[in-house]
Amino acid sequence: MTYKDNKTKILGLHHVTALSSNPQKNVDFYAGILGLRMVKKTINFDAPEVYHLYYGDSEGSPGTLMTFFPYPKMAKGRQGTGQLTVTSFSIADGSIGYWMDRLKKYGVEHTTPKKRFNDEEFIYFEDTDGLGIELVTNDRDYREGYNYGHIPREHTIKGFYGITLNQQSHKRTADFLTGCLDHKVVAEDGDRYRFSPDGEVGGIVDVVEMPSGSMGRGGSGTVHHVAFATSDDEAQLEVRERLASTGVHVTPVVDRQYFKSIYFREPGGVLFEVATNPPGMAIDEDPNHLGTSLKLPTWQENNRDVIESNLETITFDAMEFMD
Repeated sequence: MTYKDNKTKILGLHHVTALSSNPQKNVDFYAGILGLRMVKKTINFDAPEVYHLYYGDSEGSPGTLMTFFPYPKMAKGRQGTGQLTVTSFSIADGSIGYWMDRLKKYGVEHTTPKKRFNDEEFIYFEDTDGLGIELVTNDRDYREGYNYGHIPREHTIKGFYGITLNQQSHKRTADFLTGCLDHKVVAEDGDRYRFSPDGEVGGIVDVVEMPSGSMGRGGSGTVHHVAFATSDDEAQLEVRERLASTGVHVTPVVDRQYFKSIYFREPGGVLFEVATNPPGMAIDEDPNHLGTSLKLPTWQENNRDVIESNLETITFDAMEFMD
């Protein structure tokens, strides 16, 4: 499956959206323990009784956004093939010891430092729902991580490093990434195949081949979808035309208020999205106060009282997670 057009439209990762259970535990883990900024507290536009929580850097920049639909009574899912199984965040060289100590302090089990592709050092752990997370050290990421003040600036998480997809066979997913989504083969290490539009931190996609692996099952602790970034509406429409012309079933453009989206599944079954970078998280909130109040889409404002009454109250105080 190849679209013959050498114009690059996919710029890297935009966001990863996962399913969780308890919203307060989710806030405590991602804003508290990991120190990501909660940049938006809104609702699932398709299920207004459920929060949609966004975490990222100071501005909620594409490439830093980890988002969640927390369903309090959702059954636990199972990680497996046909899924995005690990979301990897970027940290500075020399920070891995700090993070091992911090995770231990809060009772988060984690691996010892491991290496792949010769010099890539990382640790793996899981959030309170079992979602797979990595912290990867590198000296190539010049983004500034967000700092509530409870984590030393030099150790803050900078944004995404990349993602890992588990597949029984890597080939169809590999052909799709390179043929339709502007990715190139970057490296290969055993059963791990690496792709990226430009090879830079923040856009890495690893496909791990697991021929005997069990299929994953959706539920809390699993990823719902991953979004790739594109520059604007025009570029997104070009990607949509590209996909449709190769026979991919792709949705019409959907307005998500903070970006516009199209959705489709890659051949291995993972739900993909292409999202526009603009207009961004500050469209309905002062940049200095992102994530501090419940923001609703305009068509739901007249239902605010009902929506708020159905949502669990969540709070956050960074000082409760001070080193």
